Amino acid sequence: MGSDSDLAVMKLAGDMLEEFDVPFELTVVSAHRTPLRMVQYAVEAADRGMKVIIAGAGGAAHLPGMVASLTSLPVIGVPIKSSNSIDGWDSILSILQMPGGVPVATMALNGGKNAGIFAGSIIGAFDPKVKGKIAEYKKALEQEVLQKVDRLKSEGWGNEFDK
Repeated sequence: MGSDSDLAVMKLAGDMLEEFDVPFELTVVSAHRTPLRMVQYAVEAADRGMKVIIAGAGGAAHLPGMVASLTSLPVIGVPIKSSNSIDGWDSILSILQMPGGVPVATMALNGGKNAGIFAGSIIGAFDPKVKGKIAEYKKALEQEVLQKVDRLKSEGWGNEFDK
């Protein structure tokens, strides 16, 4: 993440990776304030055993694209609405509008949770244990919706539904 102020959003990615038993590291790497650290981190990531990089950043949000320019690993960008943000649009467009040849998979604004799920899905394509955990997670989502369908049928539409 570009700043420790991004932690609340990026923690959601970590929570999902923990649920899928995918080891990960979470750290601060600023494209603007620690550019040499960013270069070293991105260049050495694959050699350190990383399979996917999730990069979250707010404001100008150059971190995901710069990291993607330096590594052959898939990079998932998480635009974060920050205190100096233009409703998050600056971050979204900075990550989304990458030039040809430097792709970044871009999540929704503050989409840390989906970034964790997507990273797990990429790893699960090659790791049967992780693939199974992703399948279980999606099955649980389906069951949750079906329970709500049953509740709506039994209690009617006039009741409030919290979850």
